[in-house]
Amino acid sequence: MPKIHPSALVDARAELADDVEVGPFAVIGPDVRIGAGSVVGAGVQIEGVTHIGKGNRFHPHSHIGCAPQDKKYQGEPTELHIGDGNTFFQSMTVSVGTVQDKGVTRIGSNNWFMAYVHIGHDCVIGDNTIFANAVTLGGHVNVADWAILGGLSAIHQFCSIGAHAMAGGGSIIVQDLPPFVICEGNRAIARGINSEGLKRRGFSAEAIARIKQAYRQLYRQGLPFDEARAKIEADAATAPELQFFVDFFAASQRGIIR
Repeated sequence: MPKIHPSALVDARAELADDVEVGPFAVIGPDVRIGAGSVVGAGVQIEGVTHIGKGNRFHPHSHIGCAPQDKKYQGEPTELHIGDGNTFFQSMTVSVGTVQDKGVTRIGSNNWFMAYVHIGHDCVIGDNTIFANAVTLGGHVNVADWAILGGLSAIHQFCSIGAHAMAGGGSIIVQDLPPFVICEGNRAIARGINSEGLKRRGFSAEAIARIKQAYRQLYRQGLPFDEARAKIEADAATAPELQFFVDFFAASQRGIIR
């Protein structure tokens, strides 16, 4: 059965796998499910309709499944879904969704969230991301796989961060950041391609060269956005890595960081 510290408050209706560990003064609500191998640290609070997968670790005083910081929220039973193998460091917060959107905040697997991160309502986080200290996501933000967000970065609501993209520390992002692109600044502007990250993840030299060419078309050749987009979409027919750009452009809501 779960190993629960005597000072923890775990609702009898919560569902915890047999090997879950719960530390002192933690609070777990009635609609929470926690999968095998997960560890809930001291003072952690998990509430709401929150479904947590396997092997997650919650460091002290993180608050998971909390109410959205949205004046329209009226206590509806919205949800938070978390995958496997994530790490949530001290004092970070994750909100459930809202009925004005999809009603669910979703976090994938193998993500690394450092202290004081805030993930707002209705956000969708992919897999293998890194959020450094005090990254703040407004509501309805999408962050794709392998993205890295530097400390103290802030992402405006409804923005999207593409796969393998990277934001420098303190970036203020108010438009969509395409896949593979590095940005930084207040307000953030594009600075180049995350070449080193792509090498570490097994992208070939040829694939990286094609991504760099797409970046030049988008940012360095002075082309109107629609013309640059058309060139990248045409090249994607023979360069599968460019499909990341194609899909991203199709879903963009706030325009592209330039």
